[in-house]
Amino acid sequence: MSRVAKQPIALAKGIEMNIQAENVTVKGPKGTLSIAKPAGVEVKVEDGNALLSANDPSLVPMAGTLRAILANMVKGVSDGFERKLELVGVGYRAAMQGKDLNLSLGFSHPVLFKAPEGITITTPTQTEILVSGADKQRVGEVAAKIRGFRPPEPYKGKGVKYAGENIIRKEAKKA
Repeated sequence: MSRVAKQPIALAKGIEMNIQAENVTVKGPKGTLSIAKPAGVEVKVEDGNALLSANDPSLVPMAGTLRAILANMVKGVSDGFERKLELVGVGYRAAMQGKDLNLSLGFSHPVLFKAPEGITITTPTQTEILVSGADKQRVGEVAAKIRGFRPPEPYKGKGVKYAGENIIRKEAKKA
């Protein structure tokens, strides 16, 4: 069986995993997440650990994938996930207006982005955006959408970038 699927998922105090025929639900202090369980992959909770097993050898990779997703769900409902974005450029600003993110990215108009359900967006400074939530996939998706409004350009590096992202710069034309 997959080495990933053999590893148990530790369930901390306050984390509850509910296994039904078609789906698995994880409930914790940060919220509730649910995923469809593929047929042929068994999930059991024993001694505060969740264990996975596959009935068919062809479903072993699916068991490993499900184990990784369930581990991320457990981490999300207990600690949560966050992505930090930085705005680089003169006049590039971000500000929250209620639940909407107002971005000034050098366009002739401001860009308004509505935060989806279950995602929290904060702006610690005018050039930083913090996207946080319990679902790792949705946090990454929202951060990618915000970055997509003005991705960093390769000459000066202006735009919206992930914190710690390395922008490969191109050399400008020589006279």
